[in-house]
Amino acid sequence: MAEGPVVIRSYTEADIPQLLEVQRECFPPPYPEEQLWTPEQLRSHIAVFPAGALCAEIDGKVVASCTSLIIAFDPAHPQHTWAEVSDNGYIRTHNPRGNTLYGIDIAVRPAYRGRGIARLLYRARFDLVVRLGLERFLTASRMPGYHRHAGTLTVEEYAQRVIAGELADPVITPQLRAGLRPVAVVRDYIPDEESANAALLLEWPNPHVEVNGVAATCQ
Repeated sequence: MAEGPVVIRSYTEADIPQLLEVQRECFPPPYPEEQLWTPEQLRSHIAVFPAGALCAEIDGKVVASCTSLIIAFDPAHPQHTWAEVSDNGYIRTHNPRGNTLYGIDIAVRPAYRGRGIARLLYRARFDLVVRLGLERFLTASRMPGYHRHAGTLTVEEYAQRVIAGELADPVITPQLRAGLRPVAVVRDYIPDEESANAALLLEWPNPHVEVNGVAATCQ
């Protein structure tokens, strides 16, 4: 059966049951269940920064979601944890006077992957960066393919091989293709057995804003 177009919009309280379904489908064990969104956290996203709380809908069904907040980011000090930056998922750390749109999650139902939905959500985030005049979009991404190489590679070595295209990671590789570029590996970012608790920090610099006198070039 033919499907309608993908609609990108802010999610609302009415979407919470479907958003919880998306979380369960996207992050099965061994991903820690306590890291999945709760209704209280989703309500906080909507209340604190609705422009950063986005979902993708097809024929009335929520098939993907992502959440962002604004932070003050110093590239000279990239190390941080998910709990610190996200206020343990409640995003009360949102700073309207910050310089960076920070994505704390993205999830696409497995049955809807490979259709460019994640790319549409990233483009919506990039558009928000431009609209708000921020310096960049930033996110720290899981490396779930790392556990297959943990016996032979450090997380930094694994990240470099994925960046070079020598290995493919189910999360990092699509993000690189979406126009994000690597910044640094952050260790002890979030409890995540498959990624050895580490993440790769990625950015999309705003091509319309100069940082330290240099205009960004990006896809």
